[in-house]
Amino acid sequence: MRRRGFVKACAAGAGCLSVGPQWLLAAEQVTPREYEKVRLLDGRGEPLRAAALETKRNYVFHYPYQATPCFLLDLGEAVEGRNGLRTRDGKTYDWPGGVGPDRSLVAFSAICAHKMAHPTQQVSYIGFRQPGEGANGGKITCCAENSVYDPYTGADVISGPADQPLAAVLLEHDPEDDGLYVTGTLGGEMFQRFFDEFEARLAMEYLDGEADGRIRGETEVVPMTRFSSNIMRC
Repeated sequence: MRRRGFVKACAAGAGCLSVGPQWLLAAEQVTPREYEKVRLLDGRGEPLRAAALETKRNYVFHYPYQATPCFLLDLGEAVEGRNGLRTRDGKTYDWPGGVGPDRSLVAFSAICAHKMAHPTQQVSYIGFRQPGEGANGGKITCCAENSVYDPYTGADVISGPADQPLAAVLLEHDPEDDGLYVTGTLGGEMFQRFFDEFEARLAMEYLDGEADGRIRGETEVVPMTRFSSNIMRC
């Protein structure tokens, strides 16, 4: 290689090295995963209105699959976004915060990031604790292994063995009719692992084999006290 060409090549290589770490960091940013836009319904099959939600009450719905439960919460105050949340494989993402008239509505996957404890009709080891309800009041707590998540900061892990936040479920609010929709997820999804781990049980619960069928059109929201007959406290 001639000297001039060699110098140019070195300069180009140095330039790539100078921007390389930033480029690699940007490549590790998690982007939202879009699923079907689905309307939330109340327990009577009518469109759910944001104003109908009780503050700091734990609600449950299924999304984006028939068998994957999620939490819906009205935290009663504006919830700011949180940047730099990190999945277990080191990827980062920015959580947008609350939505709705008061920016107080948030939603998360109800599958614990440790051993995937989740609400079922028979029992729930994971759920939102009312403020004043013990040391973890105002937090999402999994009594199976004592992982604690903060819904005010994107369900980031406060304590316990979980190694990533609960995956966020993306909400949209329609100010025209006060309706609510879900559109996708953000963060560390665990859906495939969930289906693999609980395949036998889901096959008995979903005899049509549609446990992993996508939710389309609408999905019903119910209070946790109606969803699970036995809610564990810790």
